[in-house]
Amino acid sequence: MSNGKVEFRMIYVPRHRYAPLKKSWMDIYAPIYEEMKIDIRMNLRAQKVELKTRKDTPDITNLQKCADFVQAFMLGFEVIDAIALLRLDELYVESFEIKDVRRLSGKAQLSRTIGRVAGKGGKNKFEIENGSTTRIVVADHKIHILGSFANIKIARSAICLSILGSPQPKIRAKLRALTARLAER
Repeated sequence: MSNGKVEFRMIYVPRHRYAPLKKSWMDIYAPIYEEMKIDIRMNLRAQKVELKTRKDTPDITNLQKCADFVQAFMLGFEVIDAIALLRLDELYVESFEIKDVRRLSGKAQLSRTIGRVAGKGGKNKFEIENGSTTRIVVADHKIHILGSFANIKIARSAICLSILGSPQPKIRAKLRALTARLAER
């Protein structure tokens, strides 16, 4: 540990994530407390999840990994997907807004764009996830991507094409070409 000092991280819990957090608390608590050796508690007054190192914490980087894991859950990722942040070092979460890609005027245009990204029954989103081996959360006007750096780049380019209005078969072909190029390296 860092010279015996106790380190803290606090992660804000949005109101709409209280119920999912309460439901999945043991799934979040167990790997953080038992595997990573980090204390975790929910501060209801401050509306934050607090993480603190213990004397038997093997590595100080575990604290940041746990903070990233909890933050990914707060963004909307499933516990099963977010737990990969604890186990693998080369995973990241990238977030961007639809408005960063294309200027939209009106709610109808925004909802149509979100619908294009998700697809009918989430089909487009799942194709992008499977093609780029990432996990994607579409939360209102924000999009969050969990994966390795190269895979996030592939998923982001496919999502941007979808936002800009490219037809789905063209996006699928581009996704296949990008993943094939990545596999060659």
